[in-house]
Amino acid sequence: MTDGAGTGELPDGVTSAEAGMWQAFRNGSEYDLSSGDAAVDDPHGAAPWGPERSVRARVVAMLLLDGPPALSGRVSSLKLTGLRITGVLDLAGGTIEPYVELRGCRFEKEVVLPETRFTTLRLVDCSVPRLEAARLHTEGDLHLPRCRFRRGVRLTDAHIGTDLLLSQAVVHPDRRGRSIAGDGMTVGQDLQAEMLESYGELSLRGAQIGVSLSLRGSRLSNPRERFALNAPQLTVERTLYLTPAGVGGPQQAAGVTPAQGTRVQRFECRGGMRLDDGRFGDAVDLDRARFLLAGDQELSLRRVQTPELRFLGERPRAGHVVLSGARVVNLMDRAASWPGPGMLHMGGFCYENLVPRGPFPLVERLQWVAAATAEYNPEPYERLAAVLRNGGEDEGAREVLLAKQRHRREILPPAGKLWGYVQDWTVAYGYRPGRAAVWMAVLWAATSLAFSHADHPPIKSGEHPPWNASLFALDLLLPVIDLGQVGYWQLRGGWQWLAAVVILLGWTLATTVAAGATRLLRRS
Repeated sequence: MTDGAGTGELPDGVTSAEAGMWQAFRNGSEYDLSSGDAAVDDPHGAAPWGPERSVRARVVAMLLLDGPPALSGRVSSLKLTGLRITGVLDLAGGTIEPYVELRGCRFEKEVVLPETRFTTLRLVDCSVPRLEAARLHTEGDLHLPRCRFRRGVRLTDAHIGTDLLLSQAVVHPDRRGRSIAGDGMTVGQDLQAEMLESYGELSLRGAQIGVSLSLRGSRLSNPRERFALNAPQLTVERTLYLTPAGVGGPQQAAGVTPAQGTRVQRFECRGGMRLDDGRFGDAVDLDRARFLLAGDQELSLRRVQTPELRFLGERPRAGHVVLSGARVVNLMDRAASWPGPGMLHMGGFCYENLVPRGPFPLVERLQWVAAATAEYNPEPYERLAAVLRNGGEDEGAREVLLAKQRHRREILPPAGKLWGYVQDWTVAYGYRPGRAAVWMAVLWAATSLAFSHADHPPIKSGEHPPWNASLFALDLLLPVIDLGQVGYWQLRGGWQWLAAVVILLGWTLATTVAAGATRLLRRS
């Protein structure tokens, strides 16, 4: 085939379909070879497309890399609809200046674009065996909505100047099990992958998104491997949306709640998700998200930093939720969203405010902490207590710290447990000091009544105050303080044993009150 690209003349050997594409390129107009029958024109269907609507990838590459000049008053561009591209479209390392938009096209073989530079590239509702585009560079958008990729997409270290659109795309895995490999990718504005179907690992390790990342209504499936979404060190300047999307309604902006009455499709992840060390400028939103995890898979948010975590999804039935080392300002959650005991890990998880959606009483909040601390760890209790105290809920903070002591008691040796029970029963480890007064009053009343019937001869005749059973009982109960009764009367038999028991109980109460006061002083 003789090359006539530079002169604008048709090269020798081109087919009639290619000649039409050539002229449309020079004119900047759309070249549409669709039949008008939706079933036949479906690029993902089984209806055959013959030579009458087929062009060679080599001719497409010739147009894009060294195409003919535009007609006078026109801007050259490649706009194809309903065409079949045969052979490998290889533009590796090239610089493509014309605008490129292909709609409803079938690619016979893979599209090879590593280190290629585009202004804007749009492939809409196309069937592509594989897109190989590592280090691709676009000044504007890269649009791949409703496309189907049978052997994955590679965008490693790609640079997208504005938006990357993958909404409603269907991506099957490559030989390594990855559906989309976007490690190190940079997107200038939004990455919209709403209602995406990913079968394999969606990898965004170290990717940087300039505005928001939306996976609203998407379904990620990789149940037999470790991760369905693998995105450690992901940076999103605004919000990560793993939320529902409206189905069948008008197109909505990312992050907008579907209108009432619109059928919604939840975000669903079959397989683990890793967002470790991620940075999110506004929020991580998991509203109504569904995570279907195997026993060893994780929803991992280790060391994530974000102003707001909206943990409002469906409770995982298996696997683990890991928030160890994460730092958030506002934790927005539901009681029904958190997993059960042994499935939640929150060591070092820092949050400043609790913003519950719906009822979340303190007793359930304590169960939430206990679920994360199968083995005793004081830090989650102390963090919750600090947040409650900062919010003016001092009574709730005391209840949390009391629960911490009760949990700690379970790991103590028998003697420590016994002493712990004594402190709990008497003054609730000092967090309910009013109990000491009640116990003291009960003991004082009971022993005053008992000692009023006691035989109490004086030790030295004529050197004793008047007998007062109530003062005598109080003098025994209060250690250190001398009320001038003990030491002047002689008790025998059972009364002597009763006096000894009262003294021991007095010291026990005093010790537990002192321990509680020490805790209160340390917290203040």
